[in-house]
Amino acid sequence: MRKSPKEIEVENEILAMLSGKPAIAASLIFNDEEAQALRNYANTVSIKRLGYNDHGPVHMSKTALNALIMFDILSKGGIKFNLEEEKIGTAEDSKVAVLISSLLHDVGMSVGRENHELLGAVFATPIIERTLTRIYDKDIEKKTIVHSLIVEGIAGHMATQDIHSLEAGLVSIGDGCDMEKGRARIIFLLSRTPKVGDIHKYSANSIEKVEIIEGEEKLIRIIVEMTESVGFFQIEEVLFPKILANPAKPYIELYGKVTGEEMRRYL
Repeated sequence: MRKSPKEIEVENEILAMLSGKPAIAASLIFNDEEAQALRNYANTVSIKRLGYNDHGPVHMSKTALNALIMFDILSKGGIKFNLEEEKIGTAEDSKVAVLISSLLHDVGMSVGRENHELLGAVFATPIIERTLTRIYDKDIEKKTIVHSLIVEGIAGHMATQDIHSLEAGLVSIGDGCDMEKGRARIIFLLSRTPKVGDIHKYSANSIEKVEIIEGEEKLIRIIVEMTESVGFFQIEEVLFPKILANPAKPYIELYGKVTGEEMRRYL
């Protein structure tokens, strides 16, 4: 299965950030034919059948990239993730979980939008199983723990149910941060006919840039830059709810800015 230049570009960005077990996990997922087929088909259903934004391999990889950036900022700031804090794993194990759940979080879109976060955990199971088997070999306990954390990240990314780990929290926020206008490009090309739900594609199309950097008052600063105020819909209806009930909320500064206007702070 051929990959687009953008997909390859984001995969290479991810691989450049990783070493050890997370690097092995990324390589295995990127070269897994079932994972590739599911990610591609999820995008076909999302864009062509449902008329939604990108939910395919580029989006899932960008979600992983966003989550990894936040992961590294928190690690640099001395924050321990749940597995290390609870003395049942290492930061490296946590990164494996964040990475895999991000890369597979939307595979449930291959069925449809409703409950796709829960269906995704089902579809991803064989991929997770063989990937973790390669990484953890005979360490059944560690493999089981990391698998459970991955499922939490996939099932919890929509903020439709409570999540309880910082690892899963980063997956949800990483997903919400992928809102730049390129994500709505294909659906704009396919259809200009007005319909209910268009606010999602128009608001996404106004987002120029989402920056995830080290914060000043808190460890992570997220800045959403847009050309039109309709972009605030993406912050207020998509990203903000994912942060509000999130274990990572205490570490997040959130800003929105229309070009030429003052920055608006949410958190």
